[in-house]
Amino acid sequence: MEDNEKIDRDRDRDRDKEEIFSRTVRAGKRTYFFDVKATIAEERYLTITESKRRFNNEQGKFFYEKHKLFLYREDFEKFVNGLNDAIEFIQTGKAPERIEPEPEENHDTVETPVTTKHTDISFDDLSAASEEK
Repeated sequence: MEDNEKIDRDRDRDRDKEEIFSRTVRAGKRTYFFDVKATIAEERYLTITESKRRFNNEQGKFFYEKHKLFLYREDFEKFVNGLNDAIEFIQTGKAPERIEPEPEENHDTVETPVTTKHTDISFDDLSAASEEK
């Protein structure tokens, strides 16, 4: 039971934002945590944490190695599409045919070319100028 308490303590420490929803998925030596949190501005996002139980030979103790992924609302659709494509490929061996939409051009902004006025200077000119002083 001590290992589960450590996981809970680590998760509590990571809860710097308000947690709205949580789901735990145990899968062999790995545990996945899906936590929906909200920022101070009430923007919701998802954190996916993978926790793997490892053994430290030097200390003779088990520890948990964690990896976190933060997924924001604006990326949900692209993330899910990519995940589904990868899963479909693993299951069928065939790459899904997905056509990604072209990025939208923003016609509201006008680009102003940047011009820089400069003068060509030769290092010989610089050394000659310093000799004249």
